[in-house]
Amino acid sequence: MTDLRNPTRRPAGTLLERANPLSKLAAAAAVTLAVLVSVDWISAGIVLAGELLLLPLLRIRPLVLLKRIWPLVIAALVGAWGTALLAEKTGTVLLDAGPVLFTSDSVAAGIAIGLRGLAIALPGIYLLASTDPTDLADALAQKMRLPHRFVLGALAAMRLVGLLVSEWQSLGMARHARGMGADSGPLTRVRSFLGQAVALLVQAVRRATRLAAAMEARGFGSGGRTWARTSVFTVLDAWVALYGVLLAGAALTAAVAAGTFNFILT
Repeated sequence: MTDLRNPTRRPAGTLLERANPLSKLAAAAAVTLAVLVSVDWISAGIVLAGELLLLPLLRIRPLVLLKRIWPLVIAALVGAWGTALLAEKTGTVLLDAGPVLFTSDSVAAGIAIGLRGLAIALPGIYLLASTDPTDLADALAQKMRLPHRFVLGALAAMRLVGLLVSEWQSLGMARHARGMGADSGPLTRVRSFLGQAVALLVQAVRRATRLAAAMEARGFGSGGRTWARTSVFTVLDAWVALYGVLLAGAALTAAVAAGTFNFILT
């Protein structure tokens, strides 16, 4: 709960939770740009390693993180396998089993794609895990001067993410209680998933419509606006942004020094 007697106070928590959301966005943008600029496993690996070093600051255990992002890990593995299988077959032959041919260069390309995917996804996960939506809205409106309607819409969307997750679980239990999807066949499972997804979409549209009408009725986005607390930058924010910039620079420098730098447009 915000102490209105001290409007610039940030809630207690980890270092990343106390940092201004804009400084975390700046750091995330820096490391993401570094990963996007070059398609190589060294720069992506260094960025990913630097991101994993921040886990203690979030107080998230590696197994807990893995449980949260396992779909991303699977997607990264599939992407790495597909890239290694279809990439140009240059370099030393590592495996030649008929249609399956892996070379040193194709495997390096696959590893680079897998690491890049994880390195791009983790900053977003960290940002969501360490940022209060209201703090982000305050920073966007006060520091970046974004329109109030856009900021309030983004705030409402972030607040509704947790509700959508719980509604998805409730819809699943309701469908199981009615005997829908009892057949374990793959086609039935796909139909059940699509039906549940459509139902969630309808629920989300209805909830968003009601929320928009309620916000409009309360005068959001019209007239002058005051703030319960002021978004401020501190020395911690400078260190957070600097960490992202230094990590991005170190990753690209290492890739150039190792000769693996591969500009994305070449």
